[in-house]
Amino acid sequence: MNESKEKMVKLAVNGGISFGAKLNARQLTVIAEHMNEGDELELTTFQQLYIEVPESKAEAVKETFKEAGLSCYPVGNFVKSLRTCNFCKGEEEEGMPVAKELNHRIAGKAVPFTLKVAYTGCPVGCGEPLLSDLGIMKMKDHYSLYAGGKAKGKDAEVGSLLVENLTPEELYETVEKIIDVYSQMGKKRETFYKFLKRIGRDQLIS
Repeated sequence: MNESKEKMVKLAVNGGISFGAKLNARQLTVIAEHMNEGDELELTTFQQLYIEVPESKAEAVKETFKEAGLSCYPVGNFVKSLRTCNFCKGEEEEGMPVAKELNHRIAGKAVPFTLKVAYTGCPVGCGEPLLSDLGIMKMKDHYSLYAGGKAKGKDAEVGSLLVENLTPEELYETVEKIIDVYSQMGKKRETFYKFLKRIGRDQLIS
């Protein structure tokens, strides 16, 4: 009698918040070591790779990935890791520490439906913040927050300005509050775009 095949779990992996969506040779090698011949990696539009690993080995694999400088996130109805631009003018000027801290605070939080948050370090907007559920744009020494972007479908639209001139701490608090409101008031599998249309912008930051 054949033994039942072990359950596989999917992990979302990337190189963390850095200068663009990059992986080095060691990271690629470590990922490949946890794949069988014929296995495939799924490259998402949100700067993540999806890899399936045996459930019994998932925690050990996460630790190995972490040691190689990779970040792992849950797959499903969670806040996605921060989508970023390439930070072309340097870490401090483009707000890299703020992006890293924001990602640390929100990525992996459970929500009614996958929530995409994007960050860009200047008004050029390479991180496409206006096409995400929540988008942050650095404007000199402060931050503007956009909400309600929708990149797909015939009803696609850009997000609109929700609040501007935020300090880093104000940005963290505002984004965390919005995610909490969505988590508490959103219906099961209700996208943030539909949620925002239903409750209105004022309840997000009231």
